[in-house]
Amino acid sequence: MTQLHKTAARVALAGLALVCGQAFAAIPIQKWVQPSGAAVYLVESQTLPMVDVRLEFDAGGRRDPADKAGRASMTAAMTSKGVEARDARPALDENQLSEAWADLGASFGGSATADRMNFTMRSLTYPDVLPKAIDLAARQLGEPAFPDAVWQRDRQRMAASIREANTKPATLANRAFEQAVFGSHPYGYETTEASIGRITVQDMREAYKLVQPCRAKVTIVGAVSRAQADAMVTSLLSRLPAAARCDALPDVPDVAALAAPVVTAIPFASAQAHVLIGQPGYKRNDPDHFALMVGNYILGGGGLVSRLSDEVREKRGLSYSVYSYFAPGMHAGAFTIGLQTRPDQAAQAVKIARETMAAFVASGPTEAELKAAKDYLVGGFPLLIDSNRKLLDNVANIAWYDLPLDYLDTWTARVQRLTTSDIKAAMARKLQPGRMVIVTVGAGA
Repeated sequence: MTQLHKTAARVALAGLALVCGQAFAAIPIQKWVQPSGAAVYLVESQTLPMVDVRLEFDAGGRRDPADKAGRASMTAAMTSKGVEARDARPALDENQLSEAWADLGASFGGSATADRMNFTMRSLTYPDVLPKAIDLAARQLGEPAFPDAVWQRDRQRMAASIREANTKPATLANRAFEQAVFGSHPYGYETTEASIGRITVQDMREAYKLVQPCRAKVTIVGAVSRAQADAMVTSLLSRLPAAARCDALPDVPDVAALAAPVVTAIPFASAQAHVLIGQPGYKRNDPDHFALMVGNYILGGGGLVSRLSDEVREKRGLSYSVYSYFAPGMHAGAFTIGLQTRPDQAAQAVKIARETMAAFVASGPTEAELKAAKDYLVGGFPLLIDSNRKLLDNVANIAWYDLPLDYLDTWTARVQRLTTSDIKAAMARKLQPGRMVIVTVGAGA
């Protein structure tokens, strides 16, 4: 690479490609479907000679077997551990693959969430760089080696990490909370020493069969035209096996609502008690999304200016920090209130947090609270899309959840239209204050 390429690569990899002006103007998202069935979403951004690409598949943790929790995440991570020899081209081990990406000043890697397995590429668009990056990414995506020796090594490292995490109260709290909130749903699956011990490279190969062109949703942001983007996607997916047909995947059941409150107290010798309160929340495509987002900001998502912070921290000094959030996904992710407090104050902190939540659900926000929330959220909106990487994340969510293509263009208007009644009604539809999971770890007697 030339020094110019190296300098530009450092800028690109630092994520400093600002999409100037797009925060305040319409963001034109182009969408089309390739003959393979891959859906492509493109935002052209000519600010810097770089491109970000994300390829996503319905192959996340919700597709894991219950006894092999973590399979999707391990599978995605292992795609960076080497590629097979094919078409007279030599195999690359993990070190050679890493060095090849470093030489290009580009990056490519996979990961998985509960809902999706995704692969992200970032590269300069120079003609002596981008074609090589696309070719290498296509090999890594389509011909992962899944070397067993590397998996055995990494599995031991992961087991050690899990053992260490199991000594921490936060781990115990999160585990108990998710098991109580999600029950037998895959969202509640826990990656353990036992579950990763059951995962073989053959299991990974089976899981990877879900990574097919016909199932791909591809998001591209950068200095490429539609024709270039279409050719890129074709090349990136070219080494994946093409399915003769792309049947619908089996349905994953929805998260069941809580039938009754669940209270779990776990003894633990620690200076701080960990507290989690919550229940199943809502799906990402729920029409109440904006009302719940703004409502949660007022309740506990706004940091020191939230209701929970005012009642728990400011008025009573029970906790340095208290927060709440919704985590919507393909299914109802958890609504969570979290805090840490002195063990002897845990019961009082739980009581005040619950009362604050119940009062908010019953009465909704005040006009002053709503105005302050709107001012903050609308004013901060440009920061959500002020780089190619952030814009990529947002457009990928539009693609994944089948949101309207003008979602970002109408975001601030939809927030501004909300009334206190809208938020009160939405929170009441989703939250049942008397039927919550309450987990404490390390609370005093």
